Amino acid sequence: MQAPPPRQPPHAAEPCAMVLFGATGDLTHRLVVPALYNLSRTGSLPASFALIGVARTPMTTQAWRDNLRASLAKRMGDDIDAEAWRRLADTMTYLPGDLSHPDFYRQLRATLDAAERDHGTRGNAIFYLAVAAQLFDVVTGRLCEARLLEQPPGDDGHNRYWRRVVIEKPFGHDLASARALNARLQRILKEDQIFRIDHFLGKDTVRSIMAFRFGNGLFEPIWNRDRIDHVQITAAETLGVETRGKFYEATGALRDMLPNHLLTLMSMVAMEPPVSFDAAHILSKKAEVLAAIPEVTPACAVRGQYGAGEVAGQQARPYREEPNVAADSAVETYVAMRLEIDNWRWAGVPFYLRTGKHLSNRVTEIAIRFKPAPATPFRDSKVDSLRPNWLLLRIAPDEGIALQFEIKRPGPAMDLATVAMEFCYNDWFPKEPNVGYETLIRDVMTGDQTLFMRADMVEQTWRIVQPTLDAWRGDARLPQYPSGGAGPGEAVALLARDGRFWRPIDAAG
Repeated sequence: MQAPPPRQPPHAAEPCAMVLFGATGDLTHRLVVPALYNLSRTGSLPASFALIGVARTPMTTQAWRDNLRASLAKRMGDDIDAEAWRRLADTMTYLPGDLSHPDFYRQLRATLDAAERDHGTRGNAIFYLAVAAQLFDVVTGRLCEARLLEQPPGDDGHNRYWRRVVIEKPFGHDLASARALNARLQRILKEDQIFRIDHFLGKDTVRSIMAFRFGNGLFEPIWNRDRIDHVQITAAETLGVETRGKFYEATGALRDMLPNHLLTLMSMVAMEPPVSFDAAHILSKKAEVLAAIPEVTPACAVRGQYGAGEVAGQQARPYREEPNVAADSAVETYVAMRLEIDNWRWAGVPFYLRTGKHLSNRVTEIAIRFKPAPATPFRDSKVDSLRPNWLLLRIAPDEGIALQFEIKRPGPAMDLATVAMEFCYNDWFPKEPNVGYETLIRDVMTGDQTLFMRADMVEQTWRIVQPTLDAWRGDARLPQYPSGGAGPGEAVALLARDGRFWRPIDAAG
């Protein structure tokens, strides 16, 4: 096998401090700090860096470090690189306090000044809001009042330092709330200071979609309505809601997955070629796709809720018996939708999106079905019809790309068989520990917004699904599907109306 070309050195991140709000929370322990550790291990953190943890819980800096180290050990066992952890731990400071009180932000200013003095951060700061969405307004408002978001100009005309804010989804819970959130953020921040983070977009396969399309002359000429029959985007999980019942009761599968993860993947598949691969051009092309998607009517949407069943050989309880879930809950755990794009490239090509919990297999993939070849040359053989060709972009769990096509079986008869050419990242490149946040955090440090959502994109995604949200509000009719299956039968009917079928979830990935 030919060795891959040498790795290109990444763009150097500038010195900075990261203020991590919600420093004792699940997101910090599970994703943010492991990602920072991985960046430390690979030498990708800025040489001058400070991590300031912020939360209500009273504790010392050393206690916070020890808690994070123990949490990392649970996930990695004895594989922790002691030197990489030491480099990260040495940058840490913990600041307890009331996030709603102005006095706390005066203490934070003093801590940032100390970080600039002791760690050489040059005044650059990232404010990472790993907190509940209802605290976004409180924290950003107090930061603004304390003048911690200002970027004063220097003598050379450039800002003396930069300030950036990272917010986690959900970016609102419907179109009206998304618009209100954007308006509030844009009153106190410039758009290039706001980083709306979506961990899906940090995966290598997602980021490779554009390289695959635009870096290979083979595929771009057939990437249109003339050659593509339809596209399926699937995000299937074997897990249920686990301990997230309270969150899920207020959110549901549609709000949790469609306006961010799946519609963003759809925009990357369908976007026009950008003039260049800088953030402004790429985001504009993705925004054009979202603007061209008509609103999804309730007739083109299906929902369901998992009942009892068996997942991975284990008995699974129904959603309504999960902790912190109402016994008569009408919240969906499965969604399927049919969408179209009203532009020259894609007119008439349906895009089918589906996501669900407690399904038979864990897989996230984009499946592109090409139009079939004429069957007339095979009319005298036993081939009744030619099988479709599929191009599969696998995002999880086994990242890679596969192309399925037909060949003749050995022997005298004209007998066709489906085969696949497959590329797997783990077979070609060394596997590196990655939680999906490493690239995104570094992009915040370098100011690259390519993999983040712009305000207009957020509002477009909510516009697309709003009619369905409105129709489902207060409607208790909800199909049940068995845990460990493929979802409700209504999802099968959604494609059957078009004479199409879903790729089996068990065959995916």
